[in-house]
Amino acid sequence: MIDLHYWPTPNGHKVSIMLEELGVPYKVIPVNIGRGDQFKPEFLAISPNNRMPAIVDHEPVGGGAPISIFESGAILLYLAEKTGKFLPQETRAKYEVVQWLMWQMGGLGPMSGQAGHFLNYAPEKIQYGIDRYTKEVNRLYGVMDKRLADREYLAGEYSIADMASWPWVRPSAFQQDIEQFPHLKRWLEAVGARPAVQRGKDVGKDWRNNQPMDDEAKKLLFGQTAQSVKEAVKP
Repeated sequence: MIDLHYWPTPNGHKVSIMLEELGVPYKVIPVNIGRGDQFKPEFLAISPNNRMPAIVDHEPVGGGAPISIFESGAILLYLAEKTGKFLPQETRAKYEVVQWLMWQMGGLGPMSGQAGHFLNYAPEKIQYGIDRYTKEVNRLYGVMDKRLADREYLAGEYSIADMASWPWVRPSAFQQDIEQFPHLKRWLEAVGARPAVQRGKDVGKDWRNNQPMDDEAKKLLFGQTAQSVKEAVKP
């Protein structure tokens, strides 16, 4: 059994989609990031960066004590290597996938997140911030569109690179006109049509609807400092 510490965000969706694609049993443990669950000692013990998702695998390869993994990209790699699925073993093919996974982790996710923040959550509309990040997302979409012009998926066959990227492109209406990227649009629809992707996307789908983005939530999500971390681990 795998415990999935989760909230329905793009990074959370990556792992719920992977678990659904694998068909392995897992238990969802909500981490309400708008109410501070990410600072609870029991969560920090498995995710010291106070970010979800994280997993605890109670049946690791080789047996022994449960193993905990944080960071969505690391979780995808762990699950792929454990099961032998969605990550090729041959070196060239494997690193095609790994490169695009790292591309998502270092570029598509952070830049999309910043674009969404300045567009939707910043207390003041700062045009420079909006332009800076939406233009970079536009560039990244162009990279994907070009990549997908002659292949079905980012690294050839469907892989963890697609699972990592799809949740960050799905809310593209907030950032870009997807019609400008026909190959990316085709990929977006093809991945989204997979039953496991739909199931993974729907995990906890109503949780955020029942929680307004009030001042407390904004402070917890956008006002963290080193002091926040120190206070969270006080006995």
